[in-house]
Amino acid sequence: MFDALKHIAASGKTIFLVEQNANKALALAHRGYVLVNGAVCLQGTGEQLLANPQVRQAYLGGH
Repeated sequence: MFDALKHIAASGKTIFLVEQNANKALALAHRGYVLVNGAVCLQGTGEQLLANPQVRQAYLGGH
């Protein structure tokens, strides 16, 4: 699925993705949002969120 999404994104199309696999989703994302109880608590580029210690601990298993 992620290979297909990369292809679609590379064509210039916008993708709105709700995904449980945060590592893969953020690696693909130009922008990402972290929701808690339906409210945005963090936002940034996929790269920024992957590097964020709070995101890493809470959603990426601390890796």
